Amino acid sequence: TLPDDKRGFVTAFYEPELEVSATRDDVWKYPIYNRPDDLIDLDDDNRPSHIDPYYAFALEKDGQISEYPDRRAIDQGYLEGRGLEIAYAKSKVDLFFVHVQGAARLRFTDGSLKRITYSAKAGHRFSPIGRLLLDRGELDPATISMQTIRQWLQDHPDQVDEVLWHNRSYIFFREAAVEGLDLGPIAAAKVPLVAGRSLAVDRLIHTFGFPFFIQSQSLTHLDDGKPFARLMLALDTGSAIVGPARGDIFTGSGDEAGELAGTVRNPADFTILIPKEAAERYS
Repeated sequence: TLPDDKRGFVTAFYEPELEVSATRDDVWKYPIYNRPDDLIDLDDDNRPSHIDPYYAFALEKDGQISEYPDRRAIDQGYLEGRGLEIAYAKSKVDLFFVHVQGAARLRFTDGSLKRITYSAKAGHRFSPIGRLLLDRGELDPATISMQTIRQWLQDHPDQVDEVLWHNRSYIFFREAAVEGLDLGPIAAAKVPLVAGRSLAVDRLIHTFGFPFFIQSQSLTHLDDGKPFARLMLALDTGSAIVGPARGDIFTGSGDEAGELAGTVRNPADFTILIPKEAAERYS
């Protein structure tokens, strides 16, 4: 086995279920937005020289293209009054983690259920708030997880905005079909995610649909105490998933899946399976 600093690394993601209201009031006040019409796709043909090549989206206003307003500006009302709201959450922190996951089930106050999935982003780089809290000495590297980050935010309500705004990235959503709740949301590969078998990878390196065998001796809580060793399909991607041996395991939907996903941060070995004929071309 390779030393940890030479191996790959896995985390996990899930589909949260978020309590929402169709209308805004003093309790339900944090909007989930559809993609705005002034957000445009960027490519090499229309990207101005002053915008970082990383940016895939930007603001087009009065014939000029510039960076789109970030999380702080949007939280402070940049998109208000434009009719873009899908629903309203009562927890800014819960909504932030929906942004991180990129999809959710919405449970409305009347009991009805909708699904939302990623539509676009404001364009800015994903900046993990866990890294910020580690750098500040607020959390222990040995125990950091989604759960410890959430607990820190709960314990420091006066610092929530500052910390969340550190991640300038902002996600826009679209409504998705609710059918097939036994399956996960539709992945970037245009098929439903399957818990424990679907993997998010770096889309700039890997091709969707390729099988990976993932092994991690230290990741044991997903398989009843046994080391993780499973064949998975590359079906999704994410802005935090960067590198050839970096993967994000889909654990399912709801709170239980979130508890499983939140503590996955493990070294892992990645084996990609390709046809013999293709392998011979690389030998």
